[in-house]
Amino acid sequence: MARTETHQTAIRPAALAGSWYPADPAELARTVDRLLAAVEPVDGAPIALIVPHAGYAYSGRIAAVGWRQVEAGQYDLAVILAPAHRVRPRKPLAVWEDGAFSTPLGDVPVDAGVCRALLDACPHVVADRAAHLPEHAIEIQLPFLQRVCPTCRIVPLVMGDGAKDDGVIDSVAQALTRVTAGHRPVIVASSDLSHYPSYRNALAFDHATLAAIETGQPDHVRETLLDALESGTPNLLTCACGEGPILVAMRAAAFMGAETVTVLDYANSGDAPRADRRQVVGYGAVMFWHYEPPAFTPAQQAVLLRLAREAIAAYLRTGNLPPVTPDDPALSRRAGVFVTLWQGEELRGCIGHIKADRPLYRAVQEMAVSAATSDTRFDPLSLDELGSLTVEISVLSPLRRITSIEQVEVGRHGLVVAKEGRRGLLLPEVATERGWDRYTFADAVCWKAGLPAGCWRAGATLHTFTAVVFSG
Repeated sequence: MARTETHQTAIRPAALAGSWYPADPAELARTVDRLLAAVEPVDGAPIALIVPHAGYAYSGRIAAVGWRQVEAGQYDLAVILAPAHRVRPRKPLAVWEDGAFSTPLGDVPVDAGVCRALLDACPHVVADRAAHLPEHAIEIQLPFLQRVCPTCRIVPLVMGDGAKDDGVIDSVAQALTRVTAGHRPVIVASSDLSHYPSYRNALAFDHATLAAIETGQPDHVRETLLDALESGTPNLLTCACGEGPILVAMRAAAFMGAETVTVLDYANSGDAPRADRRQVVGYGAVMFWHYEPPAFTPAQQAVLLRLAREAIAAYLRTGNLPPVTPDDPALSRRAGVFVTLWQGEELRGCIGHIKADRPLYRAVQEMAVSAATSDTRFDPLSLDELGSLTVEISVLSPLRRITSIEQVEVGRHGLVVAKEGRRGLLLPEVATERGWDRYTFADAVCWKAGLPAGCWRAGATLHTFTAVVFSG
């Protein structure tokens, strides 16, 4: 439990306990821990997050998905950006500059030094406690922070509508980058998504918003939100109540070295038990982070190749995977993997798992067995064939959403094309082996998805990825 050394008058009291989340400390801890424990983390430690801020019965599961990722890093500071729903700050942003925020789990101390540095560094920020007192969007995040990073201090900021201006966004993001230097910060944008459309419309608008965020381009996010609001959809009040916090978090994350954006999960209030689906609120969790591709030693490559062969052999003999737990942490990193089997120059099987949601060694075992037994283009592998096969392992980077096929670098990028409920993927080396340009490559991925060539030109979702490839 975090403690504060400030005067009682600087404590921002808990306002939501007993309504939006449990007031009893033990029950609150159990609730948050249960939500966090249900999350399977993916690869990466966030530089910034977007997490929702409704009551835990509605958005707690999605908020937990984002906060669970914080356990992957070592942080001492959380900058929490939230929209001002009730009181307009005297400047675009208002900071609670010292003291602490209280929850039933204890006091979360404000980092007064960073707050004062921010006030000095950015003319758009004012110390304004009145703007914080009626707001919920920071408080609702704090029990999660207390469980995943109990020693973190906070920089609490609420943002008015004026904070959506480009100059303000850039100024605040740059100032946050400067004043948090020397700390280990995570930037948190507290924002829900669409407000009050029907369930079906919420799905469409929220996925469009998340797709725009996934590009990492703030201007694209703005355009997407504006297009939605101009659509004339009944009851659509907003598609992101925390547009300003989202844009600041995106810019600050980019300044701090994040080049990868991962949409972690999505739901809306209509998914809750007995919920009214006529008017819903959307919730998304998004992580901005820096991806470092693995640099496997020859010995590590040999271990993974051996695990793939042993998994195939064990499965063909017993129907089970051999139990293994490598000591090397590099082999337990979560990663997407494709395993390709070659009989000389002829393909004998290739299957993969894109999402980095399981340890690498386990993904290699599972995909090796799938390539040997479940690739419908080939008969299942026999044990006698295994010794003559070459095993190729491709360890994938996270997917990166692109907005133009011109962003594809042939030979470096693999490509995923999705449209009309179908998805196709080809690994980076395929274009090089076949001598394709990016357009022929894209056509081939469409064909792989069961879609016509050229499907990528309009209405398709495009993602690139890179791969570390080795064989033996």
